[in-house]
Amino acid sequence: MTYREAYEAGKYILTKAHIDNPEGDAFSLLSLVCKIDRTFYLTNKEVKLADEEVTQYRIMLTKRAEHIPLQYITGVAPFMGMVLKVNSSVLIPRFDTEILVDRVLKIMHDGDRVLDMCTGSGCIILAIKDKYPMIDAVASDVSRAALLVAKENAKSYNMDVDFVRSDMFEKIKGVFDVIVSNPPYIKSAVIETLDPEVKNFEPYEALDGREDGLFFYRRIAADAKKHLKPNGQLALEIGDDQGEEVSDILLNEGYAPVDIYRDLNNKDRVIIARYPGES
Repeated sequence: MTYREAYEAGKYILTKAHIDNPEGDAFSLLSLVCKIDRTFYLTNKEVKLADEEVTQYRIMLTKRAEHIPLQYITGVAPFMGMVLKVNSSVLIPRFDTEILVDRVLKIMHDGDRVLDMCTGSGCIILAIKDKYPMIDAVASDVSRAALLVAKENAKSYNMDVDFVRSDMFEKIKGVFDVIVSNPPYIKSAVIETLDPEVKNFEPYEALDGREDGLFFYRRIAADAKKHLKPNGQLALEIGDDQGEEVSDILLNEGYAPVDIYRDLNNKDRVIIARYPGES
């Protein structure tokens, strides 16, 4: 089987399986298996794959046709110019979260102490640390498996991050200039309506925001106050219909001002709130 034949077969299999981007995914898998880029492919279409490459490619195509996310098959996902390791223990980093990081970078200073709560793959804290290497970086997650992934990503980029296994603020010590979080925020009843690639393969506990989707925002808003320096800031990713509700939670807890930022689709996506401290 040649590169061209393999690519065409891959596109056919993934199209038949109703994969959203069959061309791109088929080539990504072929590229991974054969260690080729698109330029090499275009000039070597009739080169034959080794038998073991054909076998490996077919295995990966079968997984993708089952709607296992591409990133879990390849083991990596891009984020803010980095390539991070991922597996089914962590959410796949998304562009929505890049918007959160972009907003946080605008309020950062080198030397700040920063906490990333619900860190997952570590994508948020590592992207911040990449731009502000002198911050004191702390990241937490309740999942031991997620922290193993985050630690591996930090090691691969030679970044010093203090990882803490903690149920929210349970084992967090000290105070911070900035606390950032992309917590679970999808209503429990909504999860079953999500794309199969999300609901069937991404970690449920990282999606489930409980009955109204606001459970973790209430916990964070109440407990972050004890861990923010005077005028410290809390930055949160939110669902596109949660801006008003999360703002109200924060205002009722004494945060002010509370600012909502929108994504490229003009939908609420990020909230940044300042906590003035106890009066």
